[in-house]
Amino acid sequence: QSAVWKLIEHCTNLSSEGLSINEYTTEDTQKTVWVIHIPKHLPRRPVYAHKKAWQRVEDSLVEMTQERLAAILEEPIFEAKDWSAEIVPNATLADLDELAIAKARVMFKKVHASKIPSEEIDAWSVEELLCNSGIMIDGKLTRAAIILLGKPVSVFKLRPAVAEVTWTLRDEHQEVVDYEHFTVPFILTVDQILGKIRNLTMRELPGGTLFPDTMKQYDDYTIREALHNAIAHQDYTLQQRINFVENPGYLYYENGGSFIPGTLQKALATKGPQRHFRNECLCRAMVNFNMIDTVSRGIKKMFNEQWRRHFPMPDYEIDATNKEVGVKIYGNSINEKYTKLLKE
Repeated sequence: QSAVWKLIEHCTNLSSEGLSINEYTTEDTQKTVWVIHIPKHLPRRPVYAHKKAWQRVEDSLVEMTQERLAAILEEPIFEAKDWSAEIVPNATLADLDELAIAKARVMFKKVHASKIPSEEIDAWSVEELLCNSGIMIDGKLTRAAIILLGKPVSVFKLRPAVAEVTWTLRDEHQEVVDYEHFTVPFILTVDQILGKIRNLTMRELPGGTLFPDTMKQYDDYTIREALHNAIAHQDYTLQQRINFVENPGYLYYENGGSFIPGTLQKALATKGPQRHFRNECLCRAMVNFNMIDTVSRGIKKMFNEQWRRHFPMPDYEIDATNKEVGVKIYGNSINEKYTKLLKE
C-alpha cells in the first residue's frame, strides 16, 4: 500500500493520477507479480529518479539526452493562446491586398463547392468572407489575416514577429548564387517563391522498354506542401525567417518551432487528424483557402510521391534544442542500380 507514495516521494514530477500497482499470484509457480501502471509525464515536466531523468534506448536504460529533455521542456501546452488568432490592433480592411482577397474567395469556393453554392459566396462582402474563413473575429482582423492576405507594408503591424520566406540558390560547392526575400500576402507570394525553382524535366528509362518516361525533377504537390507546412507551423514568436534553399539535386526547407507530433515516425503512423496545431487559426484558414489539409496526410503523401518516383525519402531534421525543423526533398535518384531494384 505504501509503494505508490514511496515512488512519488522519490520520483520528482511523477504524477499520482493514474499511478497504481496491481498484485498477482501466478498459478504455476505461485510467484508474486507486480504490474505498475505509470502515467504519461505531465506537460513540460520530466520525471527524475535518483536525481536524474532517464529514457529507454532500445533495451538500455540511459540518462536522458539533451535532445529528449529539450523536447519535453518545449512541449506545447494545449491551453496556451493561439498566436495567429490574436487581434492586430489598428488593422483594417485597407491593410489587405485586393488580389489576395480575390484569390482567397476563389479558393474558398473550390474547397466548399459541395456545401455552399458559388453564387452565395460571390455575394458575400469581404467581411463575411473573412469571418467565414475564421480570420476575422468580431469585425477585427487576426494575425492570420495579415499573414495570408495582408499588403507587404502591413507586415510591420506584426512586429516583433517575422513573416518572411528567404529563397536561396546554391551551387554544387554550397556557394550562394542568388537569393530573394518574400513576405505577405503568402496566399500570393508562395507562387512567386515556387516559380523560382528550376524544376527540370527528367527522362528515365523504365525497365524493359526503350521509350523514355518524362517527369519533373520535383513533384508539384510535394514542393508546395512542404512550403505551405513551413508557413502554417512556423513559430512566429521566435522572430526567424523561413528558409527555402535550392541545391543541385535537392530542396531544403527550414522553419522555426518544435515538431508538434514529436517524431517523424509518430507523424507517419497517425491514423487520424492531428490533435493540436501551433497556429490553429492560420491552419484552418489555409485549409479554407486550399493550401493545406488537417487530416495529417500531407507528410505521408510526400513520402508516397517520392517512393512512386523511385527517389530517396524526404530527410527530416528535428532540432528540439534550437527549435528548428528542416526537410530535404530529393530531386534525383541515388544510383541507377538502386532505382532499378525499386522498380522491380
